[in-house]
Amino acid sequence: MLMKTHPDRLSGDMDGPGAEKRPDAPVALVVGSGFGGLGAAVRLAAKGYRVTVLEKLDGPGGRAYVHHRDGHTFDAGPTIVTVPFLFEELWALAGRKFSDDVTLKALDPFYRIRFDDGDHFDYSGDKDKQRAEVRRISPGDAEGYERFMAEADHCYELGFRALGDKAFDTVGDLLKASPAILKMRGWRSLHQMVAAHLKHPKLRMAMSLQSLLIGGNPFSVTCIYSLINALERQWGVHWAMGGTGALVNGLVDLLQGLGGQLQLNSEVKRIEVDNGRARGVTLADGRFMPADLVVSNADTAWTYRNLIAPEHRRHWTDKRVEKGRYSMSLFVWYFGTKKQYPDVPHHMMLLGPRYKELLTDIFKRHKLADDFSLYLHRPTASDPAMAPEGGDTFYALAPVPHLDSGTDWAARAEPYRQALQARLEATVMPGLGEQITTSFVTTPQDFHDRLLSFKGAAFGLEPLLTQSAWFRPHNRSEDIEGLFMVGASTHPGAGVPGVLMSARALDSVMPVASEWKALHP
Repeated sequence: MLMKTHPDRLSGDMDGPGAEKRPDAPVALVVGSGFGGLGAAVRLAAKGYRVTVLEKLDGPGGRAYVHHRDGHTFDAGPTIVTVPFLFEELWALAGRKFSDDVTLKALDPFYRIRFDDGDHFDYSGDKDKQRAEVRRISPGDAEGYERFMAEADHCYELGFRALGDKAFDTVGDLLKASPAILKMRGWRSLHQMVAAHLKHPKLRMAMSLQSLLIGGNPFSVTCIYSLINALERQWGVHWAMGGTGALVNGLVDLLQGLGGQLQLNSEVKRIEVDNGRARGVTLADGRFMPADLVVSNADTAWTYRNLIAPEHRRHWTDKRVEKGRYSMSLFVWYFGTKKQYPDVPHHMMLLGPRYKELLTDIFKRHKLADDFSLYLHRPTASDPAMAPEGGDTFYALAPVPHLDSGTDWAARAEPYRQALQARLEATVMPGLGEQITTSFVTTPQDFHDRLLSFKGAAFGLEPLLTQSAWFRPHNRSEDIEGLFMVGASTHPGAGVPGVLMSARALDSVMPVASEWKALHP
């Protein structure tokens, strides 16, 4: 069964049952209702804090916002669940069972990778199927694939299980983690690691492009992110029936059940600091909301650059924020059709004619190229209710440079969308233009203006080794007491598992509510 949503609770200020039972408990304000923010809010409420989540938009979710157009349900960003236990853990904290509220459907294959020559690779959790696909493309790479899987599993154990939910709060934390980083030889790029095991260019692409799912160039990010491959094989790739919104609404329901609140249409304009401590926030309408602590699920660069006055930032100065290397942005075309495309799987990557060169244009030259690669999402392959009867729901996502490209997206968006449509018509969706019933786009400018992402970067700082773990913005602010960070742009990084792990990392630096005021008089 699907999660029982409560739409009346998503329209304004909402007091959950029991909020009045803890009048002396410390107050926690959470800025943003993405997965990281909601995960942190549930954890704080379970620890006894009085929690209010402040959301700029008219609905929860942040990058996981849900659009409803002409009978179609469009997940704005994340589309898959790869580590179900992180959701199960949050439900357990609220005394509930995840499977009672949300139904997960395992996907096989996880996704299809279509190469520019029309050949494809079905990326599967079935080890025998996966090995057969490797042998079909390159029999000589069979043994190398086994070595790659073994090394990816090694990175999963050391990088995800051992370090993913540990807040890198001090230099000592970095020193403790250094042996693991050395064992993984984390100074190598992901593509370098893959290429050491696999020779065929198609297999090198198929096993390295996963870092793009968290905003990283496989030719630059640390090889530690090979753990994504192992994580998918370990836990599978799942679809939440009803879409990402079922997960978001489920988390809101948990929060309210623990006495927390969600306030929509409540943009935070400033985090107020006094004597080096966060004291609350001021909203765009001028209201001041006092707090004992603040957790920002907003983009960390935006938080430091725009929400905190410069005199309170010794570490994250404007200069340091601007010097960072930021992830790519995204162009996303959402569209519905009046017919179905049964030959298109739930998830498909359509690679263009260039791989490394295109990524260089995006990440280093900040140039909007004429060619592109696409991630095509068709949720109706697994969940027909996401579209009107007889129709399909899609989004086509293209990695593009962030706003340093200087692209005028107001003028460029429609021609770019038309190029995506032409590519789909020429490959896997012939006659698409005649079938479209609804259509809209999200551009890097929208990431900046609507989602408040610095430079319009979709994933915050690029996950380079020198911008990961201790080198990434800390979960507990280096500058301000009582300020904490969760989400894609803090440790451990982007992706649904990453942002939920960032909320989990707060447990290592956040006492239960009964101890807070004793530690923070």
